[in-house]
Amino acid sequence: MTDVAASDFRNPHRYVRLDTILRLRWLAALGQLAAIFIVAQGLEFDVPVIPCVAIVGLSALLNLALQIVFNPMQRLEPVYAAALLALNIVELAGLLFFTGGLQNPFAFLFLGPVLISATALPPRMTLMLGGMAMACATVLVFVHDPLPWDTEPQLELPAVYVMGVWLSILLSIAFIGLHAWQVTEESRQLADALTATELALAREQHLSQLDGLAAAAAHELGTPLATITLISKELQLAIKPDSEHADDVRMLNEQAKRCRAILSKLTELSSGDPFDRMKLSSLIEEVVKPHRDFGVEINVALSAGDAEEPASGRNPAILYGLGNLLENAVDFAHERVDIAAAWTDENVDVTITDDGPGFAPEILERIGEPYVTSRRRERQSVEGDTSGSEASGLGLGFFIAKTLLERSGATLDLENRKFPDRGATIRVHWGRGDFERRMVFAF
Repeated sequence: MTDVAASDFRNPHRYVRLDTILRLRWLAALGQLAAIFIVAQGLEFDVPVIPCVAIVGLSALLNLALQIVFNPMQRLEPVYAAALLALNIVELAGLLFFTGGLQNPFAFLFLGPVLISATALPPRMTLMLGGMAMACATVLVFVHDPLPWDTEPQLELPAVYVMGVWLSILLSIAFIGLHAWQVTEESRQLADALTATELALAREQHLSQLDGLAAAAAHELGTPLATITLISKELQLAIKPDSEHADDVRMLNEQAKRCRAILSKLTELSSGDPFDRMKLSSLIEEVVKPHRDFGVEINVALSAGDAEEPASGRNPAILYGLGNLLENAVDFAHERVDIAAAWTDENVDVTITDDGPGFAPEILERIGEPYVTSRRRERQSVEGDTSGSEASGLGLGFFIAKTLLERSGATLDLENRKFPDRGATIRVHWGRGDFERRMVFAF
């Protein structure tokens, strides 16, 4: 029921602004310069100032050149952003070479460029930068100048300690980098899926508005058309059958009748004003109607208790959400789908049950998250994914339905039917006040 395509939200290219990278490089350069002079002048350690300042100076000159030549607001291709982060790793390795290698506590800054890459660049770039940082750390274990210190002889940390530092750096790069990428990827997927939800609701609202316009047009055109029909009938009676205008008047009368039939059909197809109140039974019938005649029997059962049947505004979010769930059930059902609606003075419940294979056990706990999929038959899909042929397999359909229904105040419960029955059951529950109030959705 949604036109959201995979290419719209899963674009693998990720771009970082040059200004962002330059700000990080300037911050690194200023921090490195401050550390050099604090250690050399404040602590009076024997630091090789000239080569260290030269490395920081070259970094600053490169930053200036990039700011002058390129527009800082432009977005870099991932490979160029990765190249600048790789340069940061090389610069840090050069500074550590002159200041004790991995014995220098600042060696853990190797983690910085990898973390930035994990949150902003594709995984392959992060793997390359992580491997480069690990390689530099490994070389510095064996090749480096002595650690600057204020005692004689020079402080030489035990090899076991240095190997421990090396191992901790490698593990930090691997595990923290992986964790940062995973958290960022989940946030990105959620943002993309919410964007798809906005588009889906906007589309449903536009359709509702078109329905209202069609009904208004039919109503407004009805009066002048009735006048035209009346006049054409009087003309037809007044003109003699053998008159040269008799055929024209008869054709005018026939076309007026045809226009009335078209307007009548528009009125029948229209769902009415989007702010009209509609009872729960009418709402369910509107959701069910597009899914009949697809080879699956759809049965609707209304449990009418003592309470009056609930009515709500024609809410596009509820219509779209229930439509997605029903379409999903029809898609997976073998022969039959049951829809049961029940209400009391406090609650409104809609239950959709099918006789299909049910939810796969490995995804039952995660169903409703964006991009949760499993393979079904010859295509990528999931019971809970009705996002269309192109987007099939993204797992967006059920996420959109769940999000829209929850924003209307509903809660969803999902489970597989108990043996010997088969299939899935989805229960949608509202407090009666939430269902009957007029909802206004703002994203």
